[in-house]
Amino acid sequence: MQWTLTPQSQKTKVIILVSKFDHCLNDLLYKYKIGQLNIEIPAIISNHPDLKPLADWYNIPFHHLPISKETKQQQEEKIWEIIQKTESELVILARYMQVLSPAMCKKLEGWAINIHHSLLPGFKGAKPYHQAYEKGVKTVGTTAHYINDDLDEGPIITQGIEAVDHSYYPEDLVAKWQDIESKTLSKTVKYHTERRVFLNKNRTVVFAD
Repeated sequence: MQWTLTPQSQKTKVIILVSKFDHCLNDLLYKYKIGQLNIEIPAIISNHPDLKPLADWYNIPFHHLPISKETKQQQEEKIWEIIQKTESELVILARYMQVLSPAMCKKLEGWAINIHHSLLPGFKGAKPYHQAYEKGVKTVGTTAHYINDDLDEGPIITQGIEAVDHSYYPEDLVAKWQDIESKTLSKTVKYHTERRVFLNKNRTVVFAD
């Protein structure tokens, strides 16, 4: 048996990757500020400049690293350099709308968390909630998982789901989903940083609340 003993006061260094959607980042930063998450955030990294004012508000270094097909490898090398320089222990993809390369996924396997809507694989591509509206879905939700080199197929940590009905328009489904997603991601980060999650091949053992 292997075991570790960690002081409860020890904070986990976390790097957050984000694109333009701010709901998950907002929730994580607020819970970090009020002490609900026992973390340090040495850097926020984005492929867009839009959320720099939010990072500045919390006095967290913001790195704008644009990406294109031609510069993908160099951009990921810069991300990896920041992760190593800050000695971060967890990477959170808080609606980072880029597919990481297999090489990057391999480096981060088991210590990077991603989140996406749980309508997959039924509604892929752009505007999944508009597709869901057309099909008359009755539940919406989200899945948080560790990343690996199999897109959106990593070991599941937590999931959130809520019922909806015919009165929900696409924008209502999106609002509901964003709320569930924010709560689920922060809960997942809490479980990971409190050492409640254990990997068992492609499954997880989670000691939840």
